[in-house]
Amino acid sequence: MPIKSFLPALLLAATSLSFARPGTALADEGMWTFDHLPKAQLEKAYHFKPSAEWISHVVQSSARLAAGCSASFVSGDGLVMTNHHCANACLSALSDKSHDYFSNGFFSSGVAQEPQCPGMELDRLDGITDVTAQVAQATQGKHDAAYTQAMQEVESRLTKECVHNDGAHWRCDFVTLYHGGQTALYRYRRYQDVRMVMAPEQNIAFFGGDPDNFNYPRYDIDLSMLRVFDNGKPVHTPFLQFDAKGPQAGDLVFTSGNPGRTQRSLPASALAFQRDISNPAIIAMLNSQEAALWQYSRESDAHRQEAENTLFHVQNSLKAYSGIEEALLTSGIVPKREQEDRALQGWIDADPARRKEYGQPYAKVDAAIAVQKQVFKNNLALTMLFHGIGENALVLVEGATQRAKPDAQRRAGFHEAELSEIEAELGARTPFHPELETMTLALGLTKMRQILGEDDSQVKLALGNATPDERAAELVKGTKLGDPAARLALWKGGQKAIAASTDPLIVLVRALHPSYEAMHKKLEDQVQNPMRQGQGDIARAQFARAKAENKLDALYPDATFSPRLSFGTVKGWNQDGKAIAPFTDFAGMYRHATGSDPFKLPQSWTEAKPRLTLSTHLDFVSTNDIVGGNSGSPVIDRAGHAVGLIFDGNLPSLAGDLYYDIETNRAVATDTSAIMAALRDVYHEDKLADELLHGHL
Repeated sequence: MPIKSFLPALLLAATSLSFARPGTALADEGMWTFDHLPKAQLEKAYHFKPSAEWISHVVQSSARLAAGCSASFVSGDGLVMTNHHCANACLSALSDKSHDYFSNGFFSSGVAQEPQCPGMELDRLDGITDVTAQVAQATQGKHDAAYTQAMQEVESRLTKECVHNDGAHWRCDFVTLYHGGQTALYRYRRYQDVRMVMAPEQNIAFFGGDPDNFNYPRYDIDLSMLRVFDNGKPVHTPFLQFDAKGPQAGDLVFTSGNPGRTQRSLPASALAFQRDISNPAIIAMLNSQEAALWQYSRESDAHRQEAENTLFHVQNSLKAYSGIEEALLTSGIVPKREQEDRALQGWIDADPARRKEYGQPYAKVDAAIAVQKQVFKNNLALTMLFHGIGENALVLVEGATQRAKPDAQRRAGFHEAELSEIEAELGARTPFHPELETMTLALGLTKMRQILGEDDSQVKLALGNATPDERAAELVKGTKLGDPAARLALWKGGQKAIAASTDPLIVLVRALHPSYEAMHKKLEDQVQNPMRQGQGDIARAQFARAKAENKLDALYPDATFSPRLSFGTVKGWNQDGKAIAPFTDFAGMYRHATGSDPFKLPQSWTEAKPRLTLSTHLDFVSTNDIVGGNSGSPVIDRAGHAVGLIFDGNLPSLAGDLYYDIETNRAVATDTSAIMAALRDVYHEDKLADELLHGHL
């Protein structure tokens, strides 16, 4: 499941089969905000009504990894459960020439020996504040650049008030819901001392590899355990009691997580833009990255180790985008959304008061997309260039420019309340691999020239008279940005340090920054903010119509990588006339193994076979509504206990960005009974198993 897109948000700025109105829940559909849960729907369908205490406990026991995953506290001593693939970057960073923790697993010998994950941040939700009225008041009557400025000012003020001048311990996200129909501040307690406790081998965490990815049956233990520290000691928080038995077929289960991005209420013209322009280009870009990384990783064992984490995520993203594109092309969602759009505009036009209130929002969206089409190629080219170490250079140059402005005039991401996160990332001691960076940069320069043409002024600035390979080698050889101390010195030195820098990557980004800034400004003023206004008007009209039809409680917002709760039942499905059972077991895993990658089990598992109860449930599926970002989410039962760990969806769920279909969409999770068996019978981690069972060290 996609964890975090490799693509900057700008690339997807404008970017179910729920054939009801967009965002209207049917059956188990919906990723619900914790302050707007469908309690009546739950009580009617499942005779369960979550109490305030139940909701509070789940919220406080859940967490989010800032890099793009979900997690949960599973002991009162800071122990956190998430996926192996959510900790891949940490495992790679901790590895060295003698240890490949990504491939071979990691097991600490005690709390004192648990190493810190460089640059990892974990956030726990503290509260949600609706700021829709403040935003509406600040932006009333404003358009284009004036609207952008008003949004920057109100976001600056509200986030600064929210963190109370303590950005080291708190972060506040300015979250747009219903595509602008509602805005909320999400306040999180930040933890930046996150340590690795254990992770199994890659061959069991991702058993079946890319061929099995997004398929089912699955036989994976996609698990890692982390521990959160504060002031040098494990934190003490509410936690989910670990149920070693796991769930049963038909059980009601919940998923608490942070789904990344859905498009279930995007207008048809925005979906058509993705189908016809952005998705094909992104898929082509990911294909080129996959091919380059595949070749690089086969040149030596060192290259394989350097590239394995990046290649994993590129392949994951490629499969996800391909699934979305197929759904856009074959499901009929675009023409169906066109009908829904016309129906809502007709409802607006049918009443003079509604016409005055909501206007022509779809025309506003169409105009924004027309502008995005003009700048898309340039945006894509710079996206490929500003990757890896190039992204650090861009952050430094852009950061110096933005921090020279008053806070209220800065772009989102560079407000005072957000700077500590950037500084922590720049200062993280993550490995720097010059040969991998050279290959990546050469690919970016090559694609930039292909996309924009060799006579483009930006291409000439980037390449001069050199080939992409020559220029990339020159830039990477000369840069000091692989050193966190050098990055921090430039960050703290601000504009003066950036202007004086002779680092070749900084010099390159400085030269390209004016065109980047102009493009960014155009996207903000003529794409992102008009889209927000238009879709906000659409959402408000949908609210009004739903209220008139007494259906307001059935509306839920698209996912925004903010905390959500979904619910469903443990249940299989029918595929091509064949019944797919909800559970797999250890016996099936051993039958599935071939002894060759990607179906090769680690030696620890082949040796443990006589000790295991082969009927133990391994993975299971449920009807819970999830998408990328839910990776690492706990599966929770009625009692509020952890019974599973989400790590994927099935192939039909790839269309979950666009629509939910209860007949085929399934969330895939590792069963807690399998986790307990792995800890005790495979890895002999009895102390960790006891901590899970008893909730403390």
